Amino acid sequence: MVIRNLYTLLLFLLSPVLLFTLYKKKAGKPSFGPRWKEHFGITPPLKNQSQRPIWIHTVSVGETIAATPFIRALKQQYPYTPIVISTTTSTGAEQAAKLSDIAEHRYMPIDFPFAIKGFLRVIRPQSMLIMETELWPNTLYHVAKFGVPITVINARLSERSALRYQKFQPIFNLLAKSLSQVLCQHRDDAERFIRLGVDPTRVKITGSLKFDITVSEESLKAGAQLRLLLGRKRPTWIAASTHQGEDEQVLDAHKLLLKRYPEALLILVPRHPERFDDVYKLSTSTGFTTQRRTDTTEPSLKTQVYLADTMGEMLTLIEAADICFMGGSLLGDKVGGHNVLEPAALAKPILIGPSYFNFSDITNNLKNQNSLFIIHSPEEIYEKIDWMISNNISHELGLKSKKFIEKNKGTVKKTVKLINEVI
Repeated sequence: MVIRNLYTLLLFLLSPVLLFTLYKKKAGKPSFGPRWKEHFGITPPLKNQSQRPIWIHTVSVGETIAATPFIRALKQQYPYTPIVISTTTSTGAEQAAKLSDIAEHRYMPIDFPFAIKGFLRVIRPQSMLIMETELWPNTLYHVAKFGVPITVINARLSERSALRYQKFQPIFNLLAKSLSQVLCQHRDDAERFIRLGVDPTRVKITGSLKFDITVSEESLKAGAQLRLLLGRKRPTWIAASTHQGEDEQVLDAHKLLLKRYPEALLILVPRHPERFDDVYKLSTSTGFTTQRRTDTTEPSLKTQVYLADTMGEMLTLIEAADICFMGGSLLGDKVGGHNVLEPAALAKPILIGPSYFNFSDITNNLKNQNSLFIIHSPEEIYEKIDWMISNNISHELGLKSKKFIEKNKGTVKKTVKLINEVI
């Protein structure tokens, strides 16, 4: 109790900074509008209150996308049970809205006791499922006290995060008490949770939900149509989910590529929508003929950089390319990489920087398939792309990625089966 009270006091002291970051207006970031009150437990009732709902927390965009196949499978298993998806961010809410046919969205209350209690009184969930590792002491305590079993699905815990938790072991002990199940992506994740004190009988290995990625015919067709629009025969690569500090390196690599292949095209996809304008200015000021996806005029063969300034189209954009560089990986230890399964599922060879600790298992497995390559500089990006183009082997390498994904599917089915135990 003392530890949790001290934590709550610290959270109150830090809340002005946290709230400023959460509500700060940025270009391309959806507004919370009057729904900001939901963060403080002023939560409207669900439209469907026929039964106590299943509560799934997915934090933001990436987690919501990854959880989508599971959420749809869960709805098939429990067609008459309401599902509520909570996210913290407004961009996550925008993504969750795409599941409005099977679930309702509410904003996740901030980890203040009064906010959590307010949410629970209105929503009255029968089970809470947390995507990956979004663990908050007050939330877990009050949800468990309310009699709601808590399962962490698709759980992952890097060595770096485990060492951080160890520094605050008493707080992690509070978290561990409240967890009914921890369904881990990999054996390494499971071992770290157990090492930190989670009851081994509550820890299971299911694999990654992200392997069960479904590429719709609509995405494939849209990608093929986009490629025709951009130019079928020209060498085309994509830099996906780039961060500030990486765009410059990607553009430097593209400059080298254009010297060898003047007709080459880069599809550039910044990770955060608030950076679209800045990246466009960077590209044009660097001398590239740049076309925004939202422009009404069609790109021409003179277009050198195609800036994807939209959300929710990653599969379409990757499908339109031959080779994929995955961002968040050239910035030291700041980000730790992004999910490489989407390009793998689309049979694309993958380049990634040396910092990929958030996805080390998947990245290393694809590296062992010789379909993913670790690069350290713009020059290495250029050299690998040049090697693939000149030897005409990008499709062959990409097929190795796709075969690996197909071999590891089945996590959704395993997870739904284990969730049956707590619903």
